[in-house]
Amino acid sequence: MWSVQEHLDDILATVRPLEPIELNLLDAQGCVLVDDITVPVSLPPFDNSSMDGYAVRVADVAGASEEFPAVLEVVGDVAAGRTDPPSVGPGEAARIMTGAPLPPGAETVVPVEWTDGGLGEGPVTAMRAAGLTPEDAGGAEGQVRVYRPAAAGAHVRAAGSDVKSGDRALAAGTVLGPPQIALLAAIGRGRVRVHPRPRVVVLSTGSELVQPDEALAHGQIYDSNSFALTAAARDAGAIAYRVGAVADDPETLRDTIEDQLVRADLMVTTGGVSVGAYDVVKEALAHVADEDEPGSGVEFRRLAMQPGKPQGFGSVGPDHTPLLALPGNPVSSYVSFELFVRPVIRTLMGLTDVHRPTTTATLTADKALTSPKGRRQFLRGSLADGSVTPVGGAGSHLVAALAHADALIVVPEDVESVEPGTEVEVVLLR
Repeated sequence: MWSVQEHLDDILATVRPLEPIELNLLDAQGCVLVDDITVPVSLPPFDNSSMDGYAVRVADVAGASEEFPAVLEVVGDVAAGRTDPPSVGPGEAARIMTGAPLPPGAETVVPVEWTDGGLGEGPVTAMRAAGLTPEDAGGAEGQVRVYRPAAAGAHVRAAGSDVKSGDRALAAGTVLGPPQIALLAAIGRGRVRVHPRPRVVVLSTGSELVQPDEALAHGQIYDSNSFALTAAARDAGAIAYRVGAVADDPETLRDTIEDQLVRADLMVTTGGVSVGAYDVVKEALAHVADEDEPGSGVEFRRLAMQPGKPQGFGSVGPDHTPLLALPGNPVSSYVSFELFVRPVIRTLMGLTDVHRPTTTATLTADKALTSPKGRRQFLRGSLADGSVTPVGGAGSHLVAALAHADALIVVPEDVESVEPGTEVEVVLLR
């Protein structure tokens, strides 16, 4: 038998990140950056107001109070996007909106709540009454009364206070989520080089399988594996395609795989890898190697693990597309995916941390757990407050138990019994 680690190491030794491509920002969501991204322009690129209010000089509002407000002439408005804001001189203020550039001469911003809102009447009132415009009044637009002083730079977002030109915005290897895409857009990057999300084709095998919403005949079951593994592949970061169940016919399976290779960076099959008379995957792919393509073909193995003893791994097609053949029992299939397929997907994405995180927890159970000697056992568990409780039994068909588990309890090969209260290793699934 192969050990779990030997099988995983053998798989990962043959898998490399997908070749980089350049994508538009939204198309790059979920992908991994290939290069460091340097900030070309500071954020924000100019001093701007963080509030609606008035841009003023500090000296003009020093000592302002409710009893003795500072009375300033309003010289104009500064809206976000304005490129030619008016200058603010002694005794003057400019009405300013959030995000607008701080006008020349201004040193601080007083929030509108600290003022009378510009309701005061200045010398311009008489000119307006005479039919003159604010421009005729030298740009004056009335008066504002300020009731509190403001320190220099108050309510001002300084240029470069977020990131400065020349800083590293994002490091190579970063997965691009919504915040990272926002940062790239903010610094003016519309396209980036990334490792694309791998395309994973999942197909299940078995003449007994029926698709959900169809009627079941005696001896038939619903195909749950292909749904579980497709969802798991997407959760790992892949673009995943589910193929309907393939009947127990080797030629049909080979044709289906060949047809699907056009959209696959990775093939995953489930079922048909044991030693039964109708183990179609093993029969169809055991001799698929191309004599003109060294290294191609699928090898079937027995692993020292429970569940998931029978496994297959190799490559198919002219591009040597990796193929992982997983067992058909639902729990065996899912556990095998987490241990072997998920790391492959993450490697293809260009990530270095490809495994589920692990921790230790105290086993909470009514009785000791037993495990076959020489096998690494993975039991479903529920983790809470540093303790882990087994969920369901050891049967590899217990889908309901799997649905309520958020961890795998690991029992090493040389351990046959684990008593309650023992510290155990757990693999986190959420």
